[in-house]
Amino acid sequence: MQSLAYEVEAAAARIADSVIMSPLHISERLSAATDSTIYLKREDLQMVRSYKIRGAFNFMLQLDATERARGVVCASAGNHAQGFAHACKELDIQGTIFVPKTTPRQKIERVRHFGGDRVTIEIAGSTYDDASALAHRFAEREDALLVSAFDDLRTIAGQGTVAAEIHTQLDDDPDIIIVPVGGGGVLAGIAAYASEHMPHTTVIGAEPAGAASMIAALKAGRPVTLENIDRFADGTAVKRAGTLTYEIVAELGLDVRPVAEGAVATEMLDMYQIDGIIAEPSGALASASVGAPGTGKPITIEPGSTVVCLVSGGNNDISRYPEILERSLVHEGLKHYFIVDFPQEPGALRRFLNEILGPDDDIAMFEYVKRSDRETGPAFVGIELGYAEDLPNLLERMDASQIEIERVHQNSPMFRLFA
Repeated sequence: MQSLAYEVEAAAARIADSVIMSPLHISERLSAATDSTIYLKREDLQMVRSYKIRGAFNFMLQLDATERARGVVCASAGNHAQGFAHACKELDIQGTIFVPKTTPRQKIERVRHFGGDRVTIEIAGSTYDDASALAHRFAEREDALLVSAFDDLRTIAGQGTVAAEIHTQLDDDPDIIIVPVGGGGVLAGIAAYASEHMPHTTVIGAEPAGAASMIAALKAGRPVTLENIDRFADGTAVKRAGTLTYEIVAELGLDVRPVAEGAVATEMLDMYQIDGIIAEPSGALASASVGAPGTGKPITIEPGSTVVCLVSGGNNDISRYPEILERSLVHEGLKHYFIVDFPQEPGALRRFLNEILGPDDDIAMFEYVKRSDRETGPAFVGIELGYAEDLPNLLERMDASQIEIERVHQNSPMFRLFA
């Protein structure tokens, strides 16, 4: 990893005028919860609100005049596209960007803002991997240079400059650096630099549980393509880890932990409401993973440790907050769904409310299943509890009731249809 660590150092000097040295902020909330010192590396404060600007500039600053004239192309779920677009405008290079249809509108508008008339945006495909396939075909057809979001040594070295900054910002190296993982570029770059210059620092990846492509690759001994993924953490929702990034991660023996999307949603809300930080789902992955011993969090932090969590991005669309709140409530055990088959008699709904709901419970959703008979019959009911530990009492009252009630679990098609 010595040569890659050297490339990271060279990249840091190369892109110094194109990025800011993002601050390290102590998280009082997380530090108190773990009895340790937890820093947040605020890459959400970059001009494009993510670390992706680093890899894009490091890649394109190394192109000669002939290569720049060919034009460039990339695929992105949004953040790499913004860094790519900004680099295209600043370096006067014509670029084409493929983004999946699931990309938040806010990210697409920011891409247009940064790229201006130097970029063309193509919205196609359902996932990042779909967009990536289209970008590869475009590069072959138009002889354009593909600027990989993560699977190129120039991109990896650029992303790794985050570690070079951490190294200069702290008097002593941290015990742990936690890095969000999608394709694996920033994890590979940070870990390669740390292995040479911060040998006592452990680098751990935090990957969305519903799109754990790097974990799957490490288990299989090679990159594999996931059949289905949860797209909630769109910046890290990748079906297949990078080939180069996998090789680096595997060679360094890095540990990558899965983080539930619901836990990420809860962390996003805490960051917003308590810390005043607007993080996108992927930006909250690292800090969502940490907890004190016994809390059940993916990464246990021992008291007295010094930890850096990478806040990788802050490009979140405000229209997503209802979904974020929903995922958080379900994950925290505060929201549950049921099919309630009300008997065809007067007062059935009132009896349900009086006999089954606790004093701190509330009806969060009520939808009759049969659209043609909205007065009687089964209804899909969402109940929000005052406290998660009240669920056993609620279920006990349901079992004792004469009303037929069926709980709808998260893996049920009915849950995905209504919730």
